[in-house]
Amino acid sequence: MKTTIITVGKLKEKYWKQAVDEYVKRLGAYTKVELIEVADEKDMDNMSEKDIEIAKKKEAERILAKVKDDSYVYTLEIQGKQLDSVELARHIEHNMNIGKSHLTYIIGGSNGLHESVLARSNFALSFSKMTFPHQMMKVILLEQVYRAFRIMKGQAYHK
Repeated sequence: MKTTIITVGKLKEKYWKQAVDEYVKRLGAYTKVELIEVADEKDMDNMSEKDIEIAKKKEAERILAKVKDDSYVYTLEIQGKQLDSVELARHIEHNMNIGKSHLTYIIGGSNGLHESVLARSNFALSFSKMTFPHQMMKVILLEQVYRAFRIMKGQAYHK
């Protein structure tokens, strides 16, 4: 089993890096984890819709270059489907049972994901209707994937 998380932008703050490292370490008992950070485009105040679309397209090209053909792709989207932790565990387990051994999760930049990335997605996943910084979302995603594996194995963690 392989889990890839692709994010737009880099983690800068030490506390986010420590949290990510902790969950990657914990997940190591269940899956091989690959973290990929692609460069984000400069986000300036008063960008036109056209400029935003151009920035999203450039980020999309970087993202899609990292997505493997055989990977099952989850895109994190505000308008995606909300699952509770048990449902996410079941979804991941179902993919594993049907031979999807490489799961990729994509977290977009501040302007969201370009339509080309959305088109590549197999499942639009939402953690909330709220918007979170990508650094925080990366930690939340890793924690939930870890929780899902614990649930699948029937191990104490989920309460």
